[in-house]
Amino acid sequence: TEKLSTPWSAFDRREEAIDCRQRTLEAISTGRDHILEPNVRRSCSIAHMNSLRLHSAFGLLLRPAAAAPVGVSTAVHGLRAFSATTSSQSAEAAPSPVPKPKTWIPNPTPFVPNVQTFLTLIGRDLKSHASKFPSWDSLFSLSSEQLRELGVEPPRSRRYLLRWRDKFARGEYGIGGDLKYVKGGKAILKLVEKVKSPELRLRYVVNVPEGKEVEDLPLSQQVRAKGFKVRGVDKITGPYVLPLKGGRAAVLKVTEGMWEDKRGHKVDGGERRRAEVRFKRGVAERKARREAQGLY
Repeated sequence: TEKLSTPWSAFDRREEAIDCRQRTLEAISTGRDHILEPNVRRSCSIAHMNSLRLHSAFGLLLRPAAAAPVGVSTAVHGLRAFSATTSSQSAEAAPSPVPKPKTWIPNPTPFVPNVQTFLTLIGRDLKSHASKFPSWDSLFSLSSEQLRELGVEPPRSRRYLLRWRDKFARGEYGIGGDLKYVKGGKAILKLVEKVKSPELRLRYVVNVPEGKEVEDLPLSQQVRAKGFKVRGVDKITGPYVLPLKGGRAAVLKVTEGMWEDKRGHKVDGGERRRAEVRFKRGVAERKARREAQGLY
């Protein structure tokens, strides 16, 4: 007997099943079904089962909806309804694009009332770009690309400015940023001493308006100034603080680079060149010393 070829399409399978059926019927009618080889029997049975499956599947697909079985039509309609409901729910549940949050623009403070003062405090020669910002809002709303178009260079200066913008918006000020009584870029600091007991005295620094004393302020406004200490009897100490005559008072002025994050600098070159630079310097010093002694 010939070995059956492997079918590659649904029609080939159907033709093979018909051929196997005819051969089987002929063998049964002649009484020779017992001589069919086992592999032929197995192939014919598999082809017959495949043809039945294909027939049922094609029948369900091509049969009209009215002639389809009740269970099948109900399941099909249910699946269609479920898919339509799911697609509509997914379309409704699809999140709409979230708009980008607007940049938070903080209010000016008494110590930092304008753009010029802010750029002066953070240093790195950024005050030279003060004329490029027409308002306080523009300083805190421009992006890095817009700053580049305005000519704020180099890129590290733009990154530094953006970092300080975010810090100021979060309320992270440098020295003197929390002071309330400031006039013309100057803040007056005075010493307050409170006696809690014969053995305990509290001394701290407060900010007062110019020309007034601590006693003129109510207790609610006598807020301790951050970053300042009292040393000795009546000396107010802190960064950029200048003492006033008479003691127990000092003044803080807006100064270039008060809030600047200082950058490191290389001493005798970088780590790789340091030994070479120092060796050459030593050679030059020894040569100059010998020339001065008349050895050359």
